[in-house]
Amino acid sequence: MIGSINHIAIAVPDLGVASAQWRERFGAVVSAPQRLPKHGVKVVFIAASNGKIELLEPLDDKSPIGKFLERNPDGGLHHICFDVPDLIASRDQLLATGARILGSPDPEIGAHGKPVLFVHPKDLTGSLIELQQA
Repeated sequence: MIGSINHIAIAVPDLGVASAQWRERFGAVVSAPQRLPKHGVKVVFIAASNGKIELLEPLDDKSPIGKFLERNPDGGLHHICFDVPDLIASRDQLLATGARILGSPDPEIGAHGKPVLFVHPKDLTGSLIELQQA
């Protein structure tokens, strides 16, 4: 069902500071920030040879990233995103096995302009997994 890793997401309290750290310490190429109000975040992407790193900052106090940062004030690994060839078939397979989709079971458009879904971390080894239509 899953394809390649699209990105690994890291929640950060300050996107500017985190972006500068990646630029200065790794010489990373960091994308321009994107605001994703539907997801409650502002993001940047860092290119790697085999995928991307996504840095996430909450847009406001209602952001799920804000809640994550309350528990982890310095930030940390938030989720892993996999490309899938058929997002709806993947969703249906997950639901058939008892896994839960966070929010609506209908895909929403993610940061790459493609449909995405999130699998509840309690249903997949304690890790939040994002699935993105390849």
